[in-house]
Amino acid sequence: MHTSTAHTVHASTFGNLRIEASSVGITRVVFTDDAPTTPTAENSCALDYLVTAIAEIDGYLAGTRQEFTVPVDRSAMSTFDRQVLETLEATTGYGDTTTYGALTRALGRGPEDARKIGGALSRNPLLILIPCHRVLGAGGTLTGYAGGLPAKRALLDLESADLLLPLAI
Repeated sequence: MHTSTAHTVHASTFGNLRIEASSVGITRVVFTDDAPTTPTAENSCALDYLVTAIAEIDGYLAGTRQEFTVPVDRSAMSTFDRQVLETLEATTGYGDTTTYGALTRALGRGPEDARKIGGALSRNPLLILIPCHRVLGAGGTLTGYAGGLPAKRALLDLESADLLLPLAI
C-alpha cells in the first residue's frame, strides 16, 4: 500500500475537495468542509498527479472534460472494493447511470449481494474520478452518496446537460 505524499484542499465549483496523491497516483478525492490549502508534497511525482487531478476535475465540473487520465492508486482498497469500482468504471460511462442491481449482475453476483456492492461504493475514496454518483436505486431513485445527495444530483445534472453550442442566428 502506498501512502499519500501530496495533499491539498481544493475549492471546486461543487465544494471543497480533499485531494491526496502517492508516487503512484491519486489516492483520495472527497468532499470536505475544511478550508482550501496550498498543495504540499513530499515528492514531485505525487505533486504532478495532484496538479493534474485538480485541472481534470475542474475541467469535468466546468463541462469541458468527460474522462480522467490522471493515474489512481488503488493499493489501499480491498480486492472486493477494487473489483466493484473497476466494474462500475467499465460499464457506466459519462452521462450514463446504472443501478445497484445492474452492477451486482455485472459482477456476476446475486441480489443478496446488492448491499455489499453498496458498501463498496460507499467506501470509494476517489469520488468524481470513480463515478459512484452514477449508481441509482431501483427504479432510478436517488440514494446514498458519500458527498451527499445534493452533490450526487448536481453531478448527474452536469452529465445530462445539453452541452451543444447554440446555433448562430
